[in-house]
Amino acid sequence: MNLKNHNPTKVATPQLIAFNKPFQVLCQFTDQSPKQRQTLAAYIPIPDVYAAGRLDYDSEGLLLLTNDGRLQQRIADPKHKMAKTYWVQVEGDITTEALQQLQLGVCLNDGPTLPAKARRLSAPKVWPRQPPIRQRQHIPTSWLELTIREGRNRQVRRMTAAVGFPTLRLIRVAIGPWQLHQLAPGEFALLDIPAEILNTATAPAKRRFSGVKGKK
Repeated sequence: MNLKNHNPTKVATPQLIAFNKPFQVLCQFTDQSPKQRQTLAAYIPIPDVYAAGRLDYDSEGLLLLTNDGRLQQRIADPKHKMAKTYWVQVEGDITTEALQQLQLGVCLNDGPTLPAKARRLSAPKVWPRQPPIRQRQHIPTSWLELTIREGRNRQVRRMTAAVGFPTLRLIRVAIGPWQLHQLAPGEFALLDIPAEILNTATAPAKRRFSGVKGKK
């Protein structure tokens, strides 16, 4: 389903919502699968808002929702290269060499990634996940912070696997200027929209010249 089709191109009063998506919640308001998985409808009572981008079913953290189609595109479309920051728990003790590979870009089956920001992270104080991560005895885990500007499917998980450290837990903590802050899982809050982002989102599209005189 293309959620962009549900959002008006422009509304009189754009709204932007930050939501801390719990583990195993879909980034949509309905689920047509036989499993009937949990959706945003269980948490967001505000009508006519839709996710600006996606966050995998098995990932957690910051999801933005809006009622404005242009703002949704401004946030979600990879061509705008809005930075997204993740806290990633991986299997194994992440090495300096692996972090350098992530920083430079790694080769995935759909092509090389753009350079990313990557640094080791002390275990952050985050909520316990239910169910807990799968952890093997005698194998340590570690955390890193990773910032990317692309939007490929399951990109962070594939990147850490490519450098030898499978992802066990993935929490998005920031999108552009917006951060998760102290929102608990399942909580949401209305956000301010910076003028520079709102202005670029609501600017009318440039008219394309056909190249043929006399035609409009």
